[in-house]
Amino acid sequence: MPEHLRTDPGLAAPDDFYAALMELHRDLAPEDSTKVNAKLVLLLANHIGDMQVLREAIDAARPKP
Repeated sequence: MPEHLRTDPGLAAPDDFYAALMELHRDLAPEDSTKVNAKLVLLLANHIGDMQVLREAIDAARPKP
Protein backbone atom coordinates (compact mmCIF):
# COMPACT_ATOMS: atom_id res chain seq x y z
CA MET A 1 0.00 0.00 0.00
CA PRO A 2 1.52 3.35 -1.02
CA GLU A 3 2.35 5.62 1.89
CA HIS A 4 2.62 8.91 0.04
CA LEU A 5 1.04 8.30 -3.37
CA ARG A 6 -2.49 9.61 -3.55
CA THR A 7 -4.68 6.91 -5.10
CA ASP A 8 -8.12 8.21 -4.14
CA PRO A 9 -10.07 10.03 -6.88
CA GLY A 10 -8.56 13.49 -7.20
CA LEU A 11 -9.79 14.85 -10.51
CA ALA A 12 -12.82 17.10 -10.35
CA ALA A 13 -13.71 16.17 -13.94
CA PRO A 14 -12.03 12.87 -14.88
CA ASP A 15 -14.05 12.56 -18.09
CA ASP A 16 -12.72 15.94 -19.24
CA PHE A 17 -9.15 14.80 -18.59
CA TYR A 18 -9.77 11.55 -20.49
CA ALA A 19 -11.24 13.48 -23.43
CA ALA A 20 -8.23 15.83 -23.49
CA LEU A 21 -5.85 12.87 -23.39
CA MET A 22 -7.65 11.16 -26.26
CA GLU A 23 -7.61 14.41 -28.24
CA LEU A 24 -3.87 14.69 -27.65
CA HIS A 25 -3.37 11.29 -29.31
CA ARG A 26 -5.81 11.78 -32.17
CA ASP A 27 -4.19 11.27 -35.57
CA LEU A 28 -0.75 10.52 -34.11
CA ALA A 29 1.34 7.69 -35.52
CA PRO A 30 2.04 5.01 -32.88
CA GLU A 31 5.65 6.15 -32.42
CA ASP A 32 4.54 9.77 -31.95
CA SER A 33 1.88 8.65 -29.46
CA THR A 34 4.57 6.83 -27.48
CA LYS A 35 6.76 9.95 -27.49
CA VAL A 36 3.84 12.12 -26.33
CA ASN A 37 3.14 9.70 -23.47
CA ALA A 38 6.79 9.76 -22.41
CA LYS A 39 6.89 13.56 -22.52
CA LEU A 40 3.67 13.80 -20.50
CA VAL A 41 5.03 11.37 -17.88
CA LEU A 42 8.23 13.40 -17.55
CA LEU A 43 6.33 16.70 -17.28
CA LEU A 44 4.02 15.31 -14.59
CA ALA A 45 6.94 13.69 -12.73
CA ASN A 46 8.72 17.03 -12.72
CA HIS A 47 5.57 18.68 -11.39
CA ILE A 48 5.26 16.09 -8.59
CA GLY A 49 8.95 16.44 -7.79
CA ASP A 50 8.96 13.94 -4.91
CA MET A 51 11.04 10.83 -5.67
CA GLN A 52 9.32 8.76 -2.98
CA VAL A 53 5.91 9.46 -4.52
CA LEU A 54 7.28 8.74 -8.00
CA ARG A 55 8.75 5.40 -6.88
CA GLU A 56 5.39 4.45 -5.36
CA ALA A 57 3.66 5.40 -8.63
CA ILE A 58 6.14 3.33 -10.64
CA ASP A 59 5.53 0.36 -8.38
CA ALA A 60 1.75 0.81 -8.56
CA ALA A 61 1.88 0.96 -12.37
CA ARG A 62 4.11 -2.11 -12.75
CA PRO A 63 2.20 -5.14 -14.05
CA LYS A 64 1.67 -7.73 -11.35
CA PRO A 65 2.15 -11.44 -12.18
